[in-house]
Amino acid sequence: MTYVVVESCIKCKYTDCVDVCPVDCFREGPNMLAIDPDECIDCTLCVAECPVEAIYAEDDVPEDQRDFIELNAELARIWPSITEKKDAPPDADDWKDKPDKRDLLER
Repeated sequence: MTYVVVESCIKCKYTDCVDVCPVDCFREGPNMLAIDPDECIDCTLCVAECPVEAIYAEDDVPEDQRDFIELNAELARIWPSITEKKDAPPDADDWKDKPDKRDLLER
């Protein structure tokens, strides 16, 4: 099993999770993060660090977010690794509680 970043990360892109990852499995896109399923060791450390609760165990991903399992794998192949925490976008707090952000994902 791996962990998956879902829709609530879009336009928030807090990187608190990156600092605690022991294997550097996070990948950074323009406006969200993804987890490389081939690198993730299922340690669970990132889950508690995400301020928008955007990280789930693969088996626990909500039904309406299940497509993010494959999307994380796809994006992890093309996005670069991120290994250090960065500042969140200036408007991240404005976006953190907004639903239906899927169409805003930048690849």
